[in-house]
Amino acid sequence: MDSGPGPSLYPLHRCKTIHLVRHAQGVHNVEGEKNYKAYMNPEYLDAPLTQLGWQQVDNLRKHVHASGLSKRVGLVVTSPLLRTLQTAVGVFGGEGYKDRMTALPLMVANVGSSGRAAISSHNSPPFIAVEDCREHFGVHPCDKRHNVSDYQFLFPAVDFSLIETDEDVLWKADVRETTEELAARGLKFYNWLWTRKEKEIAIVTHSGFLVHTLRAFGNDCHPSVKKEMCTRFANCELRSMVIVDRSMIGPDVSTTNYPGKVPPGPDLSSDDADEEVSNSI
Repeated sequence: MDSGPGPSLYPLHRCKTIHLVRHAQGVHNVEGEKNYKAYMNPEYLDAPLTQLGWQQVDNLRKHVHASGLSKRVGLVVTSPLLRTLQTAVGVFGGEGYKDRMTALPLMVANVGSSGRAAISSHNSPPFIAVEDCREHFGVHPCDKRHNVSDYQFLFPAVDFSLIETDEDVLWKADVRETTEELAARGLKFYNWLWTRKEKEIAIVTHSGFLVHTLRAFGNDCHPSVKKEMCTRFANCELRSMVIVDRSMIGPDVSTTNYPGKVPPGPDLSSDDADEEVSNSI
């Protein structure tokens, strides 16, 4: 069974559900589709969402709530760029923020000249920003982030503690990260997910990151499944997948398995008895 593209079985506690989301439409997407050279324009540094992008966020948010996903996600991981941060808090954040709330907002009002109200962190999962799920590093200004200190003011309830430098030292003006380097970074990111205790995690990231990292998976699947996994994501598209810890990377212990034989007593099966007889001959 394990050598072909048929179904496979894995212990439940060795599986984790991830909900992969590409950010909503950004300003750079609109201009880049008209002319690829627009991606080189410094004007689109860390591009924000368009108004259409915010409509896409609103529609995905409705789906997330209608499907019950909003109650199951235990953590939201986001790339620390403006368009992914806006998408993440817009889709998975709490309801409208009020000034007298004791909890910090996930986003203050009018971030990126969006005209959007502040977004509450009340009754929402925790949010954490992670560099490893960013888009390709380098060359394109739209893929360079602002300083973490700026983000902390705009997104007060998002955890930026895993980002090591305030400035974006990973982005180089004259060197574009290769797809192989991006894929390796993506595999490192998926391994990091196994250090998290949450069983359902939403990841808000980018098209290139998704396509090039997902191509490393599914080689033991039917070609149609591989294609389903690796097809490019539309803006604000969500796909739910399961990743499996086949190498004991994570220390997970099952919360649903039960040891049996409580209270203890004889339990030799007929199949075991046949094997014992065969071994004694």
